[in-house]
Amino acid sequence: MDITTLAVHAGERQAGGDFSTVSTPIHNSTTFFYPQFERLDRVAGGEEAGFMYSRYANPTVAALEQALLALETGGAPAGAVSFAYGSGMAAIHAAVLAAGLRQGDRVLCSTEVYGATTALLMNVVAPLGLQLDLARPTDPAAWQAALARRPRLVLVEAISNPLLRVLDLAAAVRDAHAAGAKLLVDATFASPILCRPLALGADYVVQSTTKFIAGHGDAMGGVVTAAETEAPALFALRKLAGGVLGPFEAWLTLRGLKTLPLRVERQCQSALRLARELERWPAIERVHYPGLPSHADHAIAAAQFQGRFGGVLSFELRGARREDVLAFMNRLRLCLGGTSLGDVQSLLLYPVMASHRDLSPAQRERTGIRENLVRLSVGLEDPADLLADLEQALAPAAPVANAAPVAATR
Repeated sequence: MDITTLAVHAGERQAGGDFSTVSTPIHNSTTFFYPQFERLDRVAGGEEAGFMYSRYANPTVAALEQALLALETGGAPAGAVSFAYGSGMAAIHAAVLAAGLRQGDRVLCSTEVYGATTALLMNVVAPLGLQLDLARPTDPAAWQAALARRPRLVLVEAISNPLLRVLDLAAAVRDAHAAGAKLLVDATFASPILCRPLALGADYVVQSTTKFIAGHGDAMGGVVTAAETEAPALFALRKLAGGVLGPFEAWLTLRGLKTLPLRVERQCQSALRLARELERWPAIERVHYPGLPSHADHAIAAAQFQGRFGGVLSFELRGARREDVLAFMNRLRLCLGGTSLGDVQSLLLYPVMASHRDLSPAQRERTGIRENLVRLSVGLEDPADLLADLEQALAPAAPVANAAPVAATR
């Protein structure tokens, strides 16, 4: 079935019996019981499918996991599993630990990833006795040198945050496996609509469902999709570490997921229009968007994403310093100073202040994140209105009309 059909129907109508519900219910109960203790014993032992405690599994969460698995596999879920977690970071953490790393093993992480991912590996994972290497996939010599150190796990992003570099996923899979490593792909910026890394051979695919999948800025969550052989480790990590997704958040995400293909299609169209226009503005020094022929990875993106290029772009204000960027953001009236992405409303983020705040200026400079860079997640507004808002905010005499607070996160 087409992905638009899967988004509407996958995971639904699991009630059983002689009836079902059009919308999956919110199963808020922490605990589930059965008429006979013998059946509870079979459920507890894994001999029979069922639910007993929501830290282990929950019907609403399970419905979402079935839907996410359908999208990540194109409706052919045999041999794969999806496990939902309380946030995208919890999902990345679980996937890293599920890889079965031992003390002394090496982990290779792209420098072109979300700043909190790097911080997680440096501050939480590396102290467990693992060796962390950071390299840039877009520097072939440095990347191959890092792979030559024989990492056990390689972590990359399908579309990087915030410079929108696009990785050749098939090549990344080939290189990681040749080095004896498993490949973990964070595909949050792409969503299952643009690509399905599991089909290309990736070992783990992570999505922050908070972003495009839920899509409405009202539900945190994350998901790991992997081969069925990874199920015991992923289940145990959620059960024992407790990074579970709540049933209400699962229900909101399942509801948002139904319009994911339609939303992403519109966001891709609008982002491309904005990128083309901004590239012509004298006040903009550079636009980072893979849909532009000027982008270094345009050819890879065009082939890999089948003509869609995502709903996020970033751009550099010509000659701007930190105070100039903040003044520009304060003048915005429609684009919100929000620190997420993939929502129905457009969100503008300042990476130096938010997503990459924990990195030193030298680290940011090495990854190409300059002081004049801002990131725009394009929502569902009319692109002409968004362009008008950006234009008036770039005008020095524009009045300050939006003083919305900007928090520091993704």
